[in-house]
Amino acid sequence: MDRRSFLKTSALGGSAVAATTLAAPAYAQGKRTLTMVTSWGRGLAGVFDSAQRCADSITAMSDGNLTVDIKAAGELVGAFEVFDAVSSGQADMYHAADYYFVGQHPGYAFFTAVPFGMTAQEMVNWYYQDGGMELHDELGQIFGLKSFLAGNTGAQAGGWYSKEINGPEDFQGLKFRMPGLGGQALGKLGASVQNIPGSEVYQALSSGAIDGTEWIGPWADEKAGFQEITKVYYTAGFHEPNAGLSLATNRDVFDSLTPAQQKIIEIAAAEAHQWNLAQFLANNGAALQRLQSGGVKVMEFPDSVWDAFGAASQEVLDENMGDELFKKIHDSAMASSASSAGWLDLSSGVYTTQRNRVRG
Repeated sequence: MDRRSFLKTSALGGSAVAATTLAAPAYAQGKRTLTMVTSWGRGLAGVFDSAQRCADSITAMSDGNLTVDIKAAGELVGAFEVFDAVSSGQADMYHAADYYFVGQHPGYAFFTAVPFGMTAQEMVNWYYQDGGMELHDELGQIFGLKSFLAGNTGAQAGGWYSKEINGPEDFQGLKFRMPGLGGQALGKLGASVQNIPGSEVYQALSSGAIDGTEWIGPWADEKAGFQEITKVYYTAGFHEPNAGLSLATNRDVFDSLTPAQQKIIEIAAAEAHQWNLAQFLANNGAALQRLQSGGVKVMEFPDSVWDAFGAASQEVLDENMGDELFKKIHDSAMASSASSAGWLDLSSGVYTTQRNRVRG
């Protein structure tokens, strides 16, 4: 029995059972308020902005017939409890990074990021043109969700460390905050990996509960204040070459909406994805300059560390290949990114290198 079938027979899914006795399609009439729970602290730079953008767009495009009541992490449920809250019907929709929910299914990692995975451009190519959206939907059906990409941070930084990393051995015993499959890969190198909500990371780092953290990139990291704690900053990371955010609606709630309202949610999510990606990328350059002016030391991992990241990441992916749906999503994403990469490298990749050389 899949998760959605289970929910329909549970106490929480009782209303869904009643709804199935009505003639289809049966759309709820009049104005509705949808409760959106998020994995973000209120005002958390970029990520909460994306959730707010979705909420505001849905309300505006529906002429107020759908009002989205947005809840920050902890206001209704905890940051990592939003998936279960929406799947069970406690809330109507969530905004989060789906790799927080690899415990529900490891395939969710692909809709945020996997180590050595897709860039932001490769991600949208796959999602909108090569079957990624359909696979997101197939995965969501298991849990009674209708999901869409709804934000993107672009490439994320390697993170903040209490000491420089000179070789793979430096990760042994290191207490580090990193979610998703990237965190599992770091664990292969001997790190003690922590999964901490974004709004709690500063306190954990400043107290010494963790020795380092990745968060997002220069702009969001500066807003979080990590430069007040350590000056060692690795700007390129293996774990999230892009990071998609998701808007997921309880499937019974989604099915009760009119086709126009369903399309509004889909388009609001897609617009927030592009807007949010531009928001991060437009702000990162100036933020990095400010961080460096404040004494932050910008670092790159040595090749030996990159090689160790690669081997550990492949091991993590291989461990999940026994799951049929994970393998299906993996193979689809990898085939799409391989197809996209050839042209991107030879066109915009070469151009960017030459432009920067010529312009100095």
